[in-house]
Amino acid sequence: MERAEQQQESSILVIDDDEGVLQALQKVLSDEFRVETSPSAAAVLDRVSDFDLVLCDLMMPEMDGLAFLSAVQARGVKSTVIMMSAYGTTDLAIQAMKLGAYDYISKPFSADELILTIKKAEEREQLRSENVSLRQQITKKFSFQNIITTSPVMLDLLEVVKRVSGYKTTVLISGESGTGKELIARAIHFNSDRKAKPFVAVNCGAIPENLLESELFGHKKGSFTDATRDKRGLFEEAQGGTLFLDEIGELPFHLQVKLLRVLQENEIRPVGDTRSIKIDVRIVAATLRDLEQDVLAGRFRDDLFYRLNVISLHVPSLKERPEDIPLLIEHFLKKNEERLKIRAPKLGAAALKLLTSYDWPGNIRELENCLERMLILSTGAEITPEVLPAAILRERKREETGVIDGGNLSIKYHSRVIEEALIKRALEKTGGNRTRAAKLLEISHRTLLYKLKEYALAEAGDEAIEEAGDLSDPLAQ
Repeated sequence: MERAEQQQESSILVIDDDEGVLQALQKVLSDEFRVETSPSAAAVLDRVSDFDLVLCDLMMPEMDGLAFLSAVQARGVKSTVIMMSAYGTTDLAIQAMKLGAYDYISKPFSADELILTIKKAEEREQLRSENVSLRQQITKKFSFQNIITTSPVMLDLLEVVKRVSGYKTTVLISGESGTGKELIARAIHFNSDRKAKPFVAVNCGAIPENLLESELFGHKKGSFTDATRDKRGLFEEAQGGTLFLDEIGELPFHLQVKLLRVLQENEIRPVGDTRSIKIDVRIVAATLRDLEQDVLAGRFRDDLFYRLNVISLHVPSLKERPEDIPLLIEHFLKKNEERLKIRAPKLGAAALKLLTSYDWPGNIRELENCLERMLILSTGAEITPEVLPAAILRERKREETGVIDGGNLSIKYHSRVIEEALIKRALEKTGGNRTRAAKLLEISHRTLLYKLKEYALAEAGDEAIEEAGDLSDPLAQ
């Protein structure tokens, strides 16, 4: 049993040119970790990958800490490195972080401070390892490398996508803006036997109506004023592959007729041409509109709707899959870290709590943009709430005060809501002591009793209010 426990201990390499420091750290850490020490960074450079964590002094002869970090990064070593220095400055700490250090600790430090830093590093690495493993399992099972999820509703959706990918059947994908409808469409294409052929995407609401027909079906030279040459349409561009029609609900009514013919006859006719062209294209459409309601209102053809809606897939909003938020946060931080060529700071607990509790009306797109903003604006070693978008901070403020957005715009109503919330917080802070709560609220004790009665906050059987007498007009007392 003891041997098994020793095998599970984290291994730590301590590098410092001060023999006294090495002995002290060996003594402090050896009870919880497997420790090895070295007075020279250069001497152990080839062995760094053998250790889970490295504690390295910044100022050393032969090879200093920054040179050591650069060499470790160049070799692609994954071990966590924590820098130590008695000459700590903010600039040095930032430079060390940019070179790959997990954290920076200034000498002298206490044993508790050091062990806490090491434990935090272990937890971070364990979480990262678990998330990487989880993503690998999902990728292996579904072969959808860009879809990050552990949500049961999303996993069920991916199972359906996996089954329908191998058929030419038309698919209609619904969902809110930013949920990843195009990602699902691409998963359908790249997991089908059409994956070697083109995947062509077009937003039906983003192209002017007078140009959309030419974009989709192509045109012949001279068919209209600006048609100076023959042009292949997107259907021809997607020959043998998949055409993704995003925002299909925005398709003009007269083009709905032409699309219906394409689905029925598997052929198109370019603008100005007298002949039809046979095509082999799978249609995947997406919408954030309720097409069934549009059909009832006469805005969308019912026969086209039924042709498109052979397989119906609904992509859940991020609010419906909150368990995916931490995974997506890590994914987008890493993605933006690589794209922006910066090292992502640690995500602080306060910022993470706000990110995971927010409703994300813009869904995954909003989350990704938010994380990019946070990376760019963060200047310290940790991402804090100050760099979060104003919408998230306003939501937190509303939750704290009890103020909500909605149809009721009455100042009187919202003043009552705030007042009630403040009274509750004052009573909680004073343990129910009304005299002290009244002082915190800067009102008289009698006024507080009146407010408790008005908002029905007094406990059942509480005689304090009755004993206070007539409270109908506290301000007149």
